[in-house]
Amino acid sequence: MRVKCVLCDKICELDDQSALAKRLRNRPIHTFMCEDCSRRISERTRARWATGKFTLHLPQVLNKRKKKKGLNDIK
Repeated sequence: MRVKCVLCDKICELDDQSALAKRLRNRPIHTFMCEDCSRRISERTRARWATGKFTLHLPQVLNKRKKKKGLNDIK
């Protein structure tokens, strides 16, 4: 199965029987990111975490649940 990376538009070949290929085929809303882009993003994210200024913004639903249950110090 041929797939295109959403960031760099590089065309990659996936095994038709792999779990990722099946997921992409059955749920077209899912997107594919090549290994190079995935590695680059994870390295930069780890570097931002290391600065100590990185804040994780939770979806609104989770924020409301935390406030109701008094779980404000969940990380």
